[in-house]
Amino acid sequence: MLSFKNTYFFLLSRFITIIFLLTLSNSRAQNGSKDLILPGADQTEKYLHLLKGKNVAIVANQTSVIFKGVSSMKKEESDNNNGEGLYTHLIDSLILLGVNIKKVFAPEHGFRGKADAGEHVSSNTDEKTGLAIISLFGKNKKPDLETLSNIDLVLFDIQDVGVRFYTYISTMSYLMEACAELEIPMMIFDRPNPNGHYIDGPTLEIEHRSFVGMHPIPLVYGMTIGEYAKMVNGEKWLKDGLQCDITIISLKNYSHKSEYNLPIRPSPNLPNAKSINLYPSLGFFEGTIINAGRGTEHQFQRYGAPFFPKTDFNYTPQPNFGSKHPKFDGKLCYGIDLHNTPKLKKVNLEYLIDAYHKTPKDKDFFGKTFTIHAGTLKLREQIEAGLNAKEIRAGWQSDIKKFQKVRTKYLIYK
Repeated sequence: MLSFKNTYFFLLSRFITIIFLLTLSNSRAQNGSKDLILPGADQTEKYLHLLKGKNVAIVANQTSVIFKGVSSMKKEESDNNNGEGLYTHLIDSLILLGVNIKKVFAPEHGFRGKADAGEHVSSNTDEKTGLAIISLFGKNKKPDLETLSNIDLVLFDIQDVGVRFYTYISTMSYLMEACAELEIPMMIFDRPNPNGHYIDGPTLEIEHRSFVGMHPIPLVYGMTIGEYAKMVNGEKWLKDGLQCDITIISLKNYSHKSEYNLPIRPSPNLPNAKSINLYPSLGFFEGTIINAGRGTEHQFQRYGAPFFPKTDFNYTPQPNFGSKHPKFDGKLCYGIDLHNTPKLKKVNLEYLIDAYHKTPKDKDFFGKTFTIHAGTLKLREQIEAGLNAKEIRAGWQSDIKKFQKVRTKYLIYK
């Protein structure tokens, strides 16, 4: 009798959960305010019927969630309780809804988003679901025929931040290429771009193509990940000009002018809206000797080094979540605090130029990866030649205008 009761309550709980998920999108749209932004994943009525009866593979991480009737713009609520009760993971939700998920692909930082930038991410098994998790970072950036042999549809749901050297768009491009080669359709759940309000920075030169920049786009390109997928297809950037069969589950109530603070950090060292806004400008420091806040609780909101001139502002990097080996570990750094600066609407080169001039000439300011982060050798040459930010930015404008014309063809949102 006890066994029957347990089974009954389990089935009842499962039924209630399924009904809740199926009605979630409609109730949010009806009861929420007009400016409530609905990510693609939240709109189950648009895609659930397309997944039924298919063997599905999902590219996902900690940002792949369905929100529980709250505004995804209310990050402070997520911070206060670690997100508990505000959302369910997409994979858990789809399994409850009867979707046949065969395997999970994980991008840089892993399925749970805890690995350092550039850290090896191994393939393993998800403890909760028992699903195989296959890393798409490191040597295995592109799934092969064997990996996708029993898959009917690949679903991509990753929160991006709209910066060329943020590697999630590279993962998507490799996956699109694999799907195109094997004629497997791909579905993309679109999410807002928190840096979608402007276009700026140097355009990638193909000779400097890498995993931190695969296509000839400006550093900040002003597109959602769904729009970017359309561009990859339309410009035939995949190998041999292939095109992937993609379906985009678009956002509701979103425009490129929308204010959107991510409720879940998209990677370990982007903890808040300020770090995400400063990331295009401070990300250049990844290819230099300078610490950009890694090893502190203010990642990409400050920069400094022990050899900078002494100032009132200083900090000491220590190993922490997402940064096991920060630059200048345990050393007192002097620098610049940016966490109270106004929101940027362009790439700020002043930080990079300032740090270059504060670095003693007997130290190598530029590292081996600076050029691939910048996407061009010109930026380093211009800084070394003493050009100021205005002079350097003037050289970007022609390429940006060309890109804007191409971009227009693929926009889903105003």
